[in-house]
Amino acid sequence: MRKIFLTIGALALSVSSLFAQENPEIGKSIFKPRNLRTESNKGKFFFFWGYNFSSYAKSDIHFTGPNYDFILHDVKAGDRPTKFGSTYFDPSRLTIPQFNLHFGYYIKDNYSISLGWDHMKYVVDIPQQVKITGYIGDEISKPGIPTGNRAGQYKGDMITVDSAMLTFEHTDGYNFASVGLERYDDIINNRKGQQVLTMESGVDVGLLIPRSDVHLFGEGGNHFWNIAGYGASAKVGLHYRFYKGLYLQGNFKTGWTDLYNIRTTGRRGVDKATQQIWFFENYWALGFRF
Repeated sequence: MRKIFLTIGALALSVSSLFAQENPEIGKSIFKPRNLRTESNKGKFFFFWGYNFSSYAKSDIHFTGPNYDFILHDVKAGDRPTKFGSTYFDPSRLTIPQFNLHFGYYIKDNYSISLGWDHMKYVVDIPQQVKITGYIGDEISKPGIPTGNRAGQYKGDMITVDSAMLTFEHTDGYNFASVGLERYDDIINNRKGQQVLTMESGVDVGLLIPRSDVHLFGEGGNHFWNIAGYGASAKVGLHYRFYKGLYLQGNFKTGWTDLYNIRTTGRRGVDKATQQIWFFENYWALGFRF
């Protein structure tokens, strides 16, 4: 009987010592019932830099000002990625491509907060045919800009939008400055108890600060950055840790933005446009955790 009690006691000690090895600060993964990692991320910082490709749902653009108030419906647009080449490696030109810059802090082992700048680009396809509602005067804005044969009342008519009527781009760019909350779940750990492959999910909220290149009936320009609206997004992706704190990251993000103050002719307080955009973004980045 004594041997049985000793055996049971030894087994109990073995089990308790096994669980005691787990760091209580290490968060549980949804992919693993028990996480045997030996180090926690809590209190660490991270930084990543990368590049993106983006696409956009069709959206309505509402133009208002003196002697005009019209909406272009279901406008198509795309991004404008820089052709791969020396631009991506020249330190003086790194901000020309569509880039992502994020800096964050792990408030818990599997949760972080971050600040991000997603530099996307948004370019309306020209020419294209869209539906139009509202009215356009013979001359719009102050001082007047002639509108030629585009003047009139519109009730859902189809119109061809060409460069004589409109240039509309957020190419310097369609900038999403955000605060994020992220969660991490281990998928693969190595024999040393370190993260190798991790899933990230999270949400971002922030401001849209575009530098818009807009010409309305020939009047406008590449305007300076301005706070044009706000937005929110959700994201999911994978981290592959390949050397100490270095990792590769691939993420997909989708979001909604409300741009209520887009500069058009450049005449502040006179002309503007509003727009709500759904965006879809895929970005790849090199990160470092420290």
